[in-house]
Amino acid sequence: MELGLMGKRAIVTGGGGAICGAIARALASEGVSVAIWDLSYESAAARETEILAEGGDALAARCDVTVKESVDEALALTMSRFPTVDILVNGAGGSRKEATTTDDLEFFDLGVQDMKKVVDLNYMSSVIPSQAVGRLFARRKLGVILNISSIVGIKPITRSVSYCNAKAALNNFTQWLAVHMATRYGTGIRVNAIAPGFMLTDQNRFLLVDEKSGGFTPRTIQILQHVPMQRLGEPEEIVGAALWLVSDWARFVTGAVVPVDGGFTANSGV
Repeated sequence: MELGLMGKRAIVTGGGGAICGAIARALASEGVSVAIWDLSYESAAARETEILAEGGDALAARCDVTVKESVDEALALTMSRFPTVDILVNGAGGSRKEATTTDDLEFFDLGVQDMKKVVDLNYMSSVIPSQAVGRLFARRKLGVILNISSIVGIKPITRSVSYCNAKAALNNFTQWLAVHMATRYGTGIRVNAIAPGFMLTDQNRFLLVDEKSGGFTPRTIQILQHVPMQRLGEPEEIVGAALWLVSDWARFVTGAVVPVDGGFTANSGV
């Protein structure tokens, strides 16, 4: 059966990156017109070119999703091309070395501003676009918001304190917003999240791959001991869950946080 996405319009924040780039391409392949918002216009434009070459419809826009004015500008540009928006995928995020504890950087010495930047990048980056685009959904009483969270928001890991905290807040926000939109503005508005497991991307490569040897770090080996499928995930493996959640196949699903993690969150370690 078809997903029923043909002719819809979507915004994908962080669409120039690996995970959300794969989601953007998959949406376009289903006939969705995709606005790719990314802090790097070059990355967004490259994704736009890729989708157009594959026969899809795409629009690139530079956007800092942690800044309301930048979101408003990107939305205005998007609405100048698209008559409306049906789907919002909040995928911008990432970590910072400066907000991650190491043997040389204790929790007590983490910079407050560095921690705030990580929280903004992984929490407010979904809140602000959800305010802007959610207003459109509220008027129509129809729309889908999909937040790209992380399994560390469900089950915190060592070292990445700010990232874990921000993703936990995002999971809670997903549930809160799902109830708020459905009860206040209409049951045609759904809000869900995907919680990817450990995946090798440019954003976390410094944690998972040894810069000198090119092999896995001791951290990665430790992680894989707790992943029943015994490997890192690939960005494309998020796509199936994403397409399901934004489609009418999931029309009775809202407020869900779906792990795609190789069994990590199911594993007690014993």
